Amino acid sequence: MSTSHADAVTFSDLSRNPRAVAERAARLGRVRVTHRDAPDFYLTAADREEERERTLATASRLFLALIKHDPTARALVVAMPEVFPWVRHLSPDELRAFTLELVEALSDAAELDVDATAQEVIAGWRASARIKADPAHHAEARKPTSGDFGPVQVSA
Repeated sequence: MSTSHADAVTFSDLSRNPRAVAERAARLGRVRVTHRDAPDFYLTAADREEERERTLATASRLFLALIKHDPTARALVVAMPEVFPWVRHLSPDELRAFTLELVEALSDAAELDVDATAQEVIAGWRASARIKADPAHHAEARKPTSGDFGPVQVSA
């Protein structure tokens, strides 16, 4: 879900007129509070956020139940290319592994409030797909290496 600039206020707006910003957040559902020297954040009603958490938990439990009844996760694996078109570069085993890891990460987000893992799983598998999409890079990546090349930057 994205928020347009019309749904954003500055941190200074919030400091100067918190009542108006709170009323705007209540009317719109949430507003993005931009901050020049810090990450932006959202102002929203607690009941709305709690509803979003319950929705994520329900979706996560549904996915886990699907996997429980179909260990191959066929229904989810079939849907993955519509959600992540780049999975066409993964092998069938890799696609199934990605699907299972993602469902587990979504469960962690819903049940344990560990939100970063799902994006890390997606970024990791997308990086694998990116390398496999370019035959020259893929061939280079498969060559044996030695030594430590230092930290790696992975973008989401």
